[in-house]
Amino acid sequence: MQGFPQLGVGISYRPIWRQAVLAHREQLGCLEVIAEHYLRGLPEKDAELDQLRAAFPLLPHSIGLSFGTDAPLDAAHLRNIAQLVERIQPAWFSEHIAFTHVPGWNIGHLASLPFTHAAVDAVCRNIRQWRATVGVPLCLENIVYMVALPGDLTEAQFLTEIVEREDCGLLLDLHNVYTNALNHGYDATEFLTALPLHRVVQIHLSGGHDEDGYRMDSHSTPTPEPVWELFRFTASRAPINAVIIEWDIQLPAFEVMQREVGRAQAILREECDDVARHADRPGAIVY
Repeated sequence: MQGFPQLGVGISYRPIWRQAVLAHREQLGCLEVIAEHYLRGLPEKDAELDQLRAAFPLLPHSIGLSFGTDAPLDAAHLRNIAQLVERIQPAWFSEHIAFTHVPGWNIGHLASLPFTHAAVDAVCRNIRQWRATVGVPLCLENIVYMVALPGDLTEAQFLTEIVEREDCGLLLDLHNVYTNALNHGYDATEFLTALPLHRVVQIHLSGGHDEDGYRMDSHSTPTPEPVWELFRFTASRAPINAVIIEWDIQLPAFEVMQREVGRAQAILREECDDVARHADRPGAIVY
C-alpha cells in the first residue's frame, strides 16, 4: 500500500528468542511485538523494548482494544497504547476486526462479529476514536471464526467496507483465510480475489492443526503448503510492506523460524522479479 515503508520479513517476537534475534538481526527486516506485553511499565520489559527498538523497526500488534465492541474503546487502555506508540514510533499499528469484551464482560479471546452493516458502523466509530487519540496509521486483521453468524454482507464485503470507509490498511492473515475456507467450505483464492488487495500492508503466516474434523488456528506448526501458495498468489497481486511469521505455542528452535523467514523472503523476491519482467504489460503491478 502506498505511503508505507517496505520492512521485509520478520517474526512475531517472543522473549525465548531474544538473544538469537539480536544475533541474527541482519536476517530479519522487522519484529512484531504484542502491544499489551509492554503496557505495564515493568523495568525489565521497558529495557527489552528499548533493546529491540535499537535493532529493528517494531510493529506493535494489539489483542485487547476490541474494535468490534459496540461501545467506545476503553479510555485507559487507549491512553496506554498511545504512550507505547509515542515511545517506539512505529510505521503502523495493527489490531483485529473482532471483539474481546463487552461492557462488564471480558470474553478472553478474539470473538467474531456478524457480517452486518451495523457491525461495520460500530468498528468504524471505534477506528475514528482510536485515530483521534493515537494517529499513527492503522492496519486491521481478518480473524478465524468457528461459527458463521447471520449477516447481510459476505466476509469479503464486510472487511472491504471497513478498510475502505476508514482508509485503513489490511493485515491479511493467510492461515486464517485457509482455516475459514476449510471449516466453512469456500474457495480461499476466490475469497482473496474479492478483497481490496491494494489495501494489504502486512501479511501473517503461521500454521495450525486439525482437530475433530476442523482446522484450528493454533500457531503451533510450520506454515503449511496451501498457505504458502496463498502467499505466492497474494504477493503476485499486492505490493506487501511487511510479512510476519507467527508462532505462539510449542515454540520451536529459532532455526525453524529462520527457515520460515527465508522461504517468505525467497517468494517475495521471485514475485518482485516476475513483476519487473512484466512491468510493461497493461495492468501490471509495479512494486
